[in-house]
Amino acid sequence: MARRGYSRDHRPDCEQLVIAPIVNNEGFPFSYETFDGNRSDVSTMETMLRMVERKYGKARRIWVFDRGIVSEENLAAIRERGGQYLTGTPRSQMKRFETELLKEDWTRVRPKVEVKKVSIPQGEETYILCRTAGRKEEEKAIRNRFSNRMEAALEALKQALNTGRLKDRNKMERRLGKIQARHPQVSDLYDVELPATADGVGLFWQMKQDRKNWRAAREGAYLLRTNLTAETAEELWSKYMQLTEAEASFRALKSELSIRPLFHQLEPRAKAHVMVAFLGYALWVTLKHLLKRRPQVEPKPSVSGVDNAEPMTPKKAVALLSTLQSADIVLPTTDGREIRLRRITEPTAEQKSMLRHLGISLPEHLRSQRKCSANSAVA
Repeated sequence: MARRGYSRDHRPDCEQLVIAPIVNNEGFPFSYETFDGNRSDVSTMETMLRMVERKYGKARRIWVFDRGIVSEENLAAIRERGGQYLTGTPRSQMKRFETELLKEDWTRVRPKVEVKKVSIPQGEETYILCRTAGRKEEEKAIRNRFSNRMEAALEALKQALNTGRLKDRNKMERRLGKIQARHPQVSDLYDVELPATADGVGLFWQMKQDRKNWRAAREGAYLLRTNLTAETAEELWSKYMQLTEAEASFRALKSELSIRPLFHQLEPRAKAHVMVAFLGYALWVTLKHLLKRRPQVEPKPSVSGVDNAEPMTPKKAVALLSTLQSADIVLPTTDGREIRLRRITEPTAEQKSMLRHLGISLPEHLRSQRKCSANSAVA
C-alpha cells in the first residue's frame, strides 16, 4: 500500500498510505478505511459510502467534508442514495456570487464571523457565504507580501534595462516570465509591458484595479454548498464547523498517538498498526469528553491579576498521570529466598482529583499503604 503521492507534510520523498477516518459530530470515531498512498482524496468517497452502508445500513446521514473531496460525481452519488451533505467548495466558484459578496446583508454568528444564505433559482442546492475577520487580515497580509516581492523583482528588472545591462529582448521576456512564474499568487493582478523607448526598451507595470477590488472583497470569505433547505445560515455554518472534529482526529493520530512512522514491511502488519492507533484515538477522544465534565477548580489569581488557567486536555492529563510510577524492592534472605515489596509514588492532590474524576482507582497491589504482612515472599 505504500506509495509516493501528494504529501501534506511536504515530504514527497517518503512513501505513505492514506487513512480515511469517519467521526461523528462529537469527534467519536466509528469507522475508517485505508488506501494506497497515491490515492487522491476525491476518489475515496464512493468507497467510503459503500463501506458505511455495509456496516451501518442506509440511515439518514448528513455528510460534512471539505472541498478536497468535492466533485460533482461524489455529490451526485450522495443524492442518488437519498443522502444529505454540507461541504466546502473551490474558491473559483465564488465569482458567481460577486454581487452577494459585496452586499452588506450579512448575519453575524460570532464576533468576527458573518454568514449569508444564498438560494439558487430552480436549484436543489443552497449556498452559504461565510467570511471571517481574522482570515481576511491573514490573506491580505499574504497578498501584500507577494505583491511587494513581485514589485521589487520588477523594479530590479527595470533598473537592468535602464542601465543597459540587459539589451536582448528575448532575454528580457524570459526574465519577465520567470518573475511572473515565481509569483503566481499575484501575477494576474498586474498589467506588465515592455514598450519600445528612445533609449531602447522600457518596463511598465500597473495594478489592475478591478482585479484588486475583487481580490480584496474575496479575502477572508469562503463558500459552502448543501442540499439541506430547512435550516438557517447560522445552523448550517455551525454544522460545518463540526469538521474541526475530523481535523482534530488527524492531529491526534499524527502527534500524540504517533501513528507514524511505520516500520512494518507486510501489509497486514501495517493495517494492524493503523487499527491500534484508531483504537487509541477512540480512548483519546473518550478521555477528552470525560475531562470536559470535570468541574473546574477556581484558579488562584496571578500576581498581575490575569487568569492564565487553561482547560485540561488529554495530553495534559496523560502527562500529569505519567509521573505515577511503581517499583519493586527485592530483598534477598539468608535462606535463598527473596522478599518483593511493590510500591508506588504517592499521588499528588491534583493527581488524586484526576483519578477520582475519571473513576480510576489504583490496583490493590500498588497501594503504598500496604502492610508488610501482605507483601509476597517468593522462592
